Amino acid sequence: MKKILLTGFEPFDGEPINPSWEVVRQLDATRMSDGSAIVAAQLPCAFGLALRDLEKHIREHKPHVVVCIGQAGGRSGISIERVAINVDDARIADNRGAQPVDSPIVENGPAAYFSTLPLKAIVAAIRSRGIPAAVSQTAGTFVCNHVFYGLMHIAAKRRSIKHAGFVHIPYLPSQAIRHADAPSMALESMGVAILQLLETTLTVDEDIALPGGSLH
Repeated sequence: MKKILLTGFEPFDGEPINPSWEVVRQLDATRMSDGSAIVAAQLPCAFGLALRDLEKHIREHKPHVVVCIGQAGGRSGISIERVAINVDDARIADNRGAQPVDSPIVENGPAAYFSTLPLKAIVAAIRSRGIPAAVSQTAGTFVCNHVFYGLMHIAAKRRSIKHAGFVHIPYLPSQAIRHADAPSMALESMGVAILQLLETTLTVDEDIALPGGSLH
């Protein structure tokens, strides 16, 4: 049976929950149209340790699709990340107290990796469900980008992984009330969006041309 590995993070930065794990865990064991089964895994919000855990899950489950999901408080829609860069530059310490500055994720690794998800087709499909979505040009330089880059570095060496990428999601409403004017999204809508993302990834062979770049 083919498997899809979905990962979310533990809470960080004082938040009581992390929407990435809340949405991922509700999708565990879901079967997709091609028969693939979703396997959910939680990653620690910690440099190094998160990548070691991710690689362990990949070795154990041998997925053909891997999508890692993280929280991006302040964003209003589903952000499909385009590129991961080879640098850790933490504004705050991670959950284990580490705060790397201007450090490479992989020594002598490529400067960047691009997602192998059909980004624009995913955005169009999620929007067709009435849920805001866009391609994002930056995954930041915290643990999310760390995991994204590490995932793509692993995927570049494993031909069994056909598609891999990273997605950022907004706060849940229960989080947003603690942050003035912060946008949020219902957990149900996030779940619909992630399932649509996976279904599109499984069925689209060639991405579509859809304007979605950034001016800044």
